[in-house]
Amino acid sequence: MTPRWIVWLGGTLLVVVVAAALYFPALRRKVDKARQLTEKTAEQARRELLPIAPPSSGEPMVKAKMFWGAATEDGTLKPVTVELPLSNDAVMRSKQVLNTLLAGPVDSDARTLPSDTALLAFYLLPDGTAIADFSEALGTSIPSGIQSEQLAVDSITRTLEANVPQIQRLKILIHGQEVDTLAGHLDLTQTFQVKTLPTGVVQKPASPASVITAPIEKAVEKVKDAVRR
Repeated sequence: MTPRWIVWLGGTLLVVVVAAALYFPALRRKVDKARQLTEKTAEQARRELLPIAPPSSGEPMVKAKMFWGAATEDGTLKPVTVELPLSNDAVMRSKQVLNTLLAGPVDSDARTLPSDTALLAFYLLPDGTAIADFSEALGTSIPSGIQSEQLAVDSITRTLEANVPQIQRLKILIHGQEVDTLAGHLDLTQTFQVKTLPTGVVQKPASPASVITAPIEKAVEKVKDAVRR
């Protein structure tokens, strides 16, 4: 091997050593950062996902139940207890828990509602009927199928039942409009039972949209007017 090749080889090795000395510390920092992120507890991650109330809100921290999907069992819901600053006002409290439900669980596989869905409006009538108006994503982004559609509605009604006792039943609108189905299967012309009745009490079938009571119809028109503006 000629002296020129020896010098060239030595120079190449020197460049490799210097590059490695600069690269590996940076790589190690990235690995350490990734390890720290994976070591976060589920509760820490959940706190980052949940909406935080303004410091001046004065609302007490309450243990609320969110009904998300059970990742290990398709078609079932699992209650998850989270601490939230919740209002005593039934409408505001409903908005708070539904927005938390929409934010989703830490495990994305347990999500029951599309991540791009938004709650546009919420009303509560004196007879305990709630009207929730969701963005179009609730119908367009949810996987089409009776199981996924039923699971989505059940997660909403059970979350409301667990946290807002004033609500008896729920009417769901999509972008201020009454629609026939959620995503082609589940009937949305009905109102959904929210509060569980005592044993032995028979619940009358929910009225279809064609015979909705005047107070509900008036509230639905109010939502439609708000959307048109």
